[in-house]
Amino acid sequence: MTFEQLERETDRLARGLIDMGVRPGHRMVLFVPPSLEFIALTFALFKSGAVAVLIDPGMGIKNVFRCLKQVDPDGMVAIPLAHAARMLFSAKVPHARFNVTVGNRRWFWGGLTYSELLGGEWTPLDAPRIQSNDPAAIIFTSGSTGPAKGVLYEHGMFAAQVDDIRDFYDIQPGEIDLPGFPLFALFNSAMGVTTVIPDMDPSRPAKVDPKKIIEAVEDHGVTQAFGSPAIWNVVSRYCVEQGIKIPTLKRVLSAGAPVPVRVIERMHEVFDSDDADIHTPYGATESLPVASISGREVMAETAALTRTGRGTCVGELFAGITVRIIGISYDPIESIADAQELPPGEIGEIIVQGPVVTRQYYRRPEPTRAAKIPDGDEFWHRMGDVGYFDDRGRLWFCGRKAHIVETPAGRMFTVCCEAIFNEDPRVFRSALVGIGERPAQEPVIIIEPEEGAFPEDEADRRQFAEGMVALGAESPLTDSIKTVLFHRSLPVDVRHNVKIAREKLSVWATQQLRAKS
Repeated sequence: MTFEQLERETDRLARGLIDMGVRPGHRMVLFVPPSLEFIALTFALFKSGAVAVLIDPGMGIKNVFRCLKQVDPDGMVAIPLAHAARMLFSAKVPHARFNVTVGNRRWFWGGLTYSELLGGEWTPLDAPRIQSNDPAAIIFTSGSTGPAKGVLYEHGMFAAQVDDIRDFYDIQPGEIDLPGFPLFALFNSAMGVTTVIPDMDPSRPAKVDPKKIIEAVEDHGVTQAFGSPAIWNVVSRYCVEQGIKIPTLKRVLSAGAPVPVRVIERMHEVFDSDDADIHTPYGATESLPVASISGREVMAETAALTRTGRGTCVGELFAGITVRIIGISYDPIESIADAQELPPGEIGEIIVQGPVVTRQYYRRPEPTRAAKIPDGDEFWHRMGDVGYFDDRGRLWFCGRKAHIVETPAGRMFTVCCEAIFNEDPRVFRSALVGIGERPAQEPVIIIEPEEGAFPEDEADRRQFAEGMVALGAESPLTDSIKTVLFHRSLPVDVRHNVKIAREKLSVWATQQLRAKS
């Protein structure tokens, strides 16, 4: 599909939405897999003035319906399976009257099909006037650290995101991108970048077939790719094992969680150009982008510090973004005057302000109050993360605030502590959790070994655990950890497959220790 065809298709779809009764402000849920139709429908919803509601189906049907109840949609643009579920649970979406079926055939639920929505030949669209502060979308968080919440985006926020990403990475019209996360395809269209939709399940990036990714990149001359660290872990491992280079790839963006240094190093073995690099933008659904660092800077300057427990450097701030580090608090903060700003080098809570920072969670006043700090006519967003600024003004990430382990000896930060254990070549990843109540928690490290390294018998498990305790004893950050557990596959988030579900692991670890005692 060319840009001209996309423009005309979105005009026709938007007119179809308007003709069926969709008006500015109507909330339209979009349940369509990554495809040309997904891209066209999203821009058509924007043009019609409707609010596109995006919910990750990977979070499970129970959580999906909880999100639907919260947003109370006016309609659904969805595949047949989603419409069948809508009819089966119609009480959950009582006001969904504007419905469009995408793909296969429409059955008994009525509404229009995609082709019917397109209507006749193209003519210029007389679209509603949209202001920068008008609502554009409600995008639900992944729910990895609590119930999923709908983040309300305004049109101006999306525009600011496009400008920031394009200018920071010097992305040029005519580039070719392979997005492993569907929403990034929308930025491509706004930047004049070609999108090659990969053959993968976007809800399971860790299960991606590397051969299909490499084939798409080579067949279409892809110059840029975006995706979870889980994707690049799989792809880079396969390429290094097979001796594969990817000469066209100049820029890789990876977000969702810190990218392991070993993945960055392997990706640089895959690149075939001295100018190619992997970049790790930092942000969240509520505020993206905030900061970014290149793989070359990581390998040359920050990786050694990360390995010793200093956290993950997320780099320099994007233009227009202001960040402060404040004292850690688990309570709402009623005014910025009540927050204590910390000096460089001291770990605290990360708060941000800027044009890409969203104002509220949709119909969730209490979570909004907990996450936003009033500052006169402005506000700050609490990222829910902890970190610090170094003496060069770079931002460092030390983990989620909710995952801090509070012990009698003081606070332990997950990303800092886990890095010590991840240095063992037998360890694929690790998770620090606290057992008991704050501030008297017992720290426990849970190890997911590399494939083939899981200790199957009691003697091997005891030897492995003793080695981990000895490794932890070499650092003052982890010398208090005396309990080691092993897990075959740590639970992770449904969106990026890399954020470790430490809340679940804390419950699991408690059960394991009780069983042993």
